[in-house]
Amino acid sequence: MQFSYANPLQNEVVPFPRRVARVLLADSDLASRLTLETLLTTAGYAVECAASAGEAIARLDMAEYQLVLADLRTESEESGERLLAYARQKEFRPATALISSKLSEMDGGIAHFDCADSVIRITDENVSYLLARIADLISQRADRRMRTVLKRTG
Repeated sequence: MQFSYANPLQNEVVPFPRRVARVLLADSDLASRLTLETLLTTAGYAVECAASAGEAIARLDMAEYQLVLADLRTESEESGERLLAYARQKEFRPATALISSKLSEMDGGIAHFDCADSVIRITDENVSYLLARIADLISQRADRRMRTVLKRTG
């Protein structure tokens, strides 16, 4: 759907530029990565994928993202968390979340993660929850950024 507005000065209808949230997805499992990429792209997000934390860090150094998703066990136990910590240090401050499709990882593997509310468990039954949670994370990021701008402008 393309939104537009009437420009009375030129007597024409001008389309609004379409802006979609950019998502960086880091997951070493090809099947999971492709499934999530397809799901998020279908939902309207611009998705870029990385097969490793190193590749994701390189992408973070080249582009700005509104959300960074990292598999809980991208390559090792701590690589996903390290990636998200790196992302949070970027000037554009993306929303971040760990993702996992394995129930056992979610039960015992996140106790030491400092943002446990930003951990999303993915199952076949919770696709609508996943999409709602991603939208919430991006919305919360936009809200934080707007508050910062408003504080600076007085």
